[in-house]
Amino acid sequence: MRPLLSLVVALAAAPALAQAPAVPPGEHPVLREIVTAVSSERLKDIDTHLVGFGTRHTLSTTTSPTRDIGAARLWVKAQFEQISRDCAGCLEVITPSQVFTGARMPKAGAEVMDVVAIQKGSDPNRYLVMTAHLDSRVSDIMNSSSDAPGADDDGSGTSALIEAARVLSKYKFAATIVYSADSGEEQGLYGGKIIADYAKAHGWNVEANLNNDMIGSTHGSSSVIDNMDAHVFSEGIRDDLTPEQLNRLRYNGGLVDSPSRNVARYIAKLANAYIPNFHLEIMYRTDRFDRGGDHVMFNRNGYPAVRFTEVQENWQRQHQDVRRVDGVQYGDLLKFVDFGYVAKMTAANAIALASMAWAPAPPADVNIAGALTPDTTVSWQAVPNAAGYRIYWRATDAPQWQHSMYVGDVTRYVLKDRVISDWYFGVASVSKDGYESPVVFPGPAGTF
Repeated sequence: MRPLLSLVVALAAAPALAQAPAVPPGEHPVLREIVTAVSSERLKDIDTHLVGFGTRHTLSTTTSPTRDIGAARLWVKAQFEQISRDCAGCLEVITPSQVFTGARMPKAGAEVMDVVAIQKGSDPNRYLVMTAHLDSRVSDIMNSSSDAPGADDDGSGTSALIEAARVLSKYKFAATIVYSADSGEEQGLYGGKIIADYAKAHGWNVEANLNNDMIGSTHGSSSVIDNMDAHVFSEGIRDDLTPEQLNRLRYNGGLVDSPSRNVARYIAKLANAYIPNFHLEIMYRTDRFDRGGDHVMFNRNGYPAVRFTEVQENWQRQHQDVRRVDGVQYGDLLKFVDFGYVAKMTAANAIALASMAWAPAPPADVNIAGALTPDTTVSWQAVPNAAGYRIYWRATDAPQWQHSMYVGDVTRYVLKDRVISDWYFGVASVSKDGYESPVVFPGPAGTF
């Protein structure tokens, strides 16, 4: 009895064994609330108004109160201002512009203007930007007078932009959310350049740009009908790497781990979990083959950016004069837009923005070490308002993160028996409520 008693006394006197950190919640009912708040009826009403301006060609007139790009811009501005009145002034509405010349512009140049609403967050250093382009076109890119309804391209995206602003204006966030209706996309991505340049000039730390361009077609040129699947495109290698950084990336791997790609993974994971009858597929391209959108201008400024678009494009309705030939209707008409589908796409944007805006900022200075050892050490800088961190890893031939571990409020962790050469690693910051940032891949290639 004496040895057993001594053992009990010794255990009682010993320091308490280290406890595993409590894992924050992973389910967020408020995101489901946001999904259900998106209204397909409101989306249709917005797009109907946009189509009603006849054309929204960038080079159309700005003097008519009822037609052309000028009237459309004023109407979008009025929608943002009404949303702001409804949320006690939570939106600041601005109209940045630049004069551009180019192959699709007059020789003397022309002014291009965006309509932008800014929902300020409590952290002045963090920005998330949602974009869509307001302008439309017909077959002749320089035809600024013929009717160009642009119901899908990109009335659908602009409708999603305004509806997302309405839904998210009901909430308070840490990060600032920006909603930008861009002009000039069809003439050369000029509207995207305006807002990306504005962000850079004003020192915005843009953690992600979510661009929406053609998110309403469910009946493709192939006659396939699909109202459940969608694409999110992202660059695999960030646009602003130095030659030395690119060489190191090629040697050590991580060619599909840019911040943009990890934002795409983040969005798809949320959308597929919270939106019924919807699947967002990650496309391992910056955009559709040899084509582009306004998010490219954010990439060129070094910002993470992705593009949402429909799976079933219909080329009889894109960039077409409105006409009927041999019984076939051409033109980007309102009747071809599926607003139930647009609602799913809008919800995907809204919950991604909300989740990132409630989460802490992504970790900085993420590094890994462990050559010639069986373990891998992951380290990072502490993030304000982070309750803890989650380490992710996956096999080197796996497209998505496969494993993760919540490690608590530390800035260094040793993963036992995880050989550094066998896996790719990343780190996300986590709030006390369980909202996570996108994963950050180690080194300059993955940093936000």
